[in-house]
Order: sequence, then structure tokens, then C-alpha cells
Amino acid sequence: MPFSRALLRRHTVLPGFDLAFGFVVLYVCLIVLVPLSAAFLKTATLTWEGFVAATMSPRVVASYRLTFGASFAAALLNAVFGLLVAWVLVRYRFPGRRFVDALVDLPFALPTAVAGIALTAIYAGNGAIGQWLPFKVAFTPVGVFVALVFIGLPFVVRTVQPVLEDVNREFEEAAATLGATRLQTVTKVVLPIVMPALLTGFALAFARALGEYGSVIFIAGNMPMVSEITPLIIITKLEQYDYAGATAVAVVMLVTSFALLLVINALQAWARKRQGGV
Repeated sequence: MPFSRALLRRHTVLPGFDLAFGFVVLYVCLIVLVPLSAAFLKTATLTWEGFVAATMSPRVVASYRLTFGASFAAALLNAVFGLLVAWVLVRYRFPGRRFVDALVDLPFALPTAVAGIALTAIYAGNGAIGQWLPFKVAFTPVGVFVALVFIGLPFVVRTVQPVLEDVNREFEEAAATLGATRLQTVTKVVLPIVMPALLTGFALAFARALGEYGSVIFIAGNMPMVSEITPLIIITKLEQYDYAGATAVAVVMLVTSFALLLVINALQAWARKRQGGV
């Protein structure tokens, strides 16, 4: 037995690689693979014509457009302002900083239904904010976007914040010494370091927004072809006992989301490789 393998066996915390790996595979199969396999197997009971009819009807396609479009836009906005919030929390000291830091986690702890009702009350036509806006927010696609921004912000902030705390400020001082402006320091020194974490936060916010239901259905209005999200389409089909149709729509969302996340992860790997090369 090689010395390194013997040393690993002697000092490992877990009881053994084989046993630990077996538990990991069993857990992943029971929690992830079996439910996803059931969705694909149930969808397979449909004919191709039935699958197309269930997943490509005008109402369902409109829900795809709203769900994916609003989720991507909300995640993009959260990536920008989440980086700004994380920067302020890390680099500045001000009264109430700890309160603001704790407030960022509120969407994590707040029940989604409570968040949806609160957002609806605020952005309704007679709400505290909605009555002053020149356009309608509640019961429109804009309301869906607002709800997705609300629930996605903590994912970006909490992903970027630890990386910003570990950034060596000597790099920024060296860039300033060499004549770099503040904008050049941020774009050429700081941003490449935090970019992998920023992409991870964007992916987490995007994935969270795709599956959001509770906080959206109250403010969306759920009008077919206008403000109806895909998770609501799935729930509607389940209430109509159309289980195969519901799983078919879920499979389309699953495959599309997985492909988009693969692209984001590839961009993240490229950013890390570029950072390592630099």
C-alpha cells in the first residue's frame, strides 16, 4: 500500500472512504436522482404529440417567457446591486451597519407567502409606494420582477461578501501607486478577483428565481398570457389531475435550467482560469 494512501486512512475524519462514499451516493440518489427520474418516467408516458401539446401551448410558452426572462433580469440586477451592497458592508463602517447586514438575510427567513403579501400591499395602486409610481407594478409582469429581485439579492451578497473580505488591499495600493484611477483599480484589480464568486451568486439567484412560487403568485395577478409563471402552470395541471402534463412542463424547465446553469458554470471556470493565469 502506498505511503500516501496509508496516511490518508490513518488521519481521515470519516470512518472510511468506501463507507462515506456509499452514504453520499445513497443520499444523492434518494434526494436528487430518484425524484428527477420519476419526473422523466412520468413524462415518458405521453406520446410525442401529447408532450408538444402540454409544453408548447401558447399559454405555457408565455409562462416560459415571463419566468425565464424575469428570472434572468432579476438575477442580473441583483448581481450589480448585490456587489454594491457587499462592497459597502465590507469596506465602510457606519452606524447601523450590523443592522443592515442582518437585514440582507431577511428574504431567507421570511416565509414566501408573507413576502408576497407584503410586496403586493406596498406596490398596489393604493399602496405606500405604488400610489406614487407613474406605472402599475402589482398584478403585472413588473410585479413578478420585483418579487424575484427581493428573494434573490441575499444569494449574491452572501456569495461575494467573503471574497471581498479576503481581497488583499495591497493590490489596490500597488495599482494606485502605478497611477491607476479608482475605476481602473476596481475593473482591473478587484473585479477579476470577485468575478467567479459574482457569477456563482448570479447562478444561485437565477436558479432560486426560476422555482419561486409563494412570493410571486400574490403580486403577479396570475393572468394567463400576461403574468402567469410556469410554476403556477404546473400547479394548475396538478389540480386538474394532469400529472403527465405537469411533469412534462417541469422537465422542460429542468432541462433548460440545467443547460443555462452549465453555461454559467463554464463562465465561472473560465473566469477562475483567467484569474489564475493572470
